[in-house]
Amino acid sequence: MNRIDMSCLKPVTFTIRKEILEDYRLDVYLTKRLQEYSRTLIQELIKQGLVKVNRQPAKASYRLNHDDEIEVQLPSIIKPQLVAEEIPLNIIYEDDQIVVINKPPDMVVHPAGGHWQGTLVNALLHHCNIEPVPSNGRIFPRSTNFISRDPAIYRPGIVHRLDKDTSGIIIAAKTAQAHFNLSQQFEKRTIQKEYLALVEGVVRFDSDVIDKPLGRHLTERTKIAVRKAGEGRAASSYYEVRKRFRDYTLLSVFPKTGRTHQIRVHLASIGHPIVGDATYGKRNPLLKRQALHAHKLTFEHPVTKEKMTLSADLPEDMKTAVEKLPE
Repeated sequence: MNRIDMSCLKPVTFTIRKEILEDYRLDVYLTKRLQEYSRTLIQELIKQGLVKVNRQPAKASYRLNHDDEIEVQLPSIIKPQLVAEEIPLNIIYEDDQIVVINKPPDMVVHPAGGHWQGTLVNALLHHCNIEPVPSNGRIFPRSTNFISRDPAIYRPGIVHRLDKDTSGIIIAAKTAQAHFNLSQQFEKRTIQKEYLALVEGVVRFDSDVIDKPLGRHLTERTKIAVRKAGEGRAASSYYEVRKRFRDYTLLSVFPKTGRTHQIRVHLASIGHPIVGDATYGKRNPLLKRQALHAHKLTFEHPVTKEKMTLSADLPEDMKTAVEKLPE
């Protein structure tokens, strides 16, 4: 867990410029605005007089109004030191510029609260021979070309994400040049991604495009939801049926955009949630996690400019689940 340094306080000021909902207490608003700080800590800061509204001490239950000025004395957050860990990696391809991994399910990619060890980043630090990370978040490599030497980059060159329970192919850069080039390819959407998804129900169309904007769920902030036009960010997913079973369908899904939880939300929105996705569907005895696998990645090598297509076979849990299904 993060540690709090109360000896180093930094003043931060917010001015309420728009109407606040009736239920926005001071502590609730600050917890939403300052997401690195827990509500318990926010309430403690208020109790200690380190939060003022319009230059006066306020209670946690104070209801915010238009034009209120909030001043908070924020303590520093000390994040745990990142360490290199000897964790086996299933490496699909590697050269002096990039490393491509077949990530197993149940592996977190980036360290964060509650998951500072056992992540793909910890494994890459060891694999690429990187020194442990000091408390300021910098990574000092023995090799001078490794991307994480740049203090602005917290993680070692990983330029895209996979959910913890999504398995499959993920690429990391080993140099600044490779990181910049791959980031540009993702930004311009020239990288092609193919996922395999086992979904609930028998999908009617052999292929289709799901064009639905996505944004944060209005009440459950950890979830993503389909939003009305103009409210969310544009999101597009194309799918093709690979095989139909009695009550399930195996799909290839090609996301055209890369929004958070995009494939999971899009498929659930058409009535075919991914098997085992408890967040957007329901738990399923077939699989203990969502049946989503990053199967294939087509991209241009950041230095040689060669077009590369790399793939990762289905992991055993998904493979076994599919083999059990009656046709």
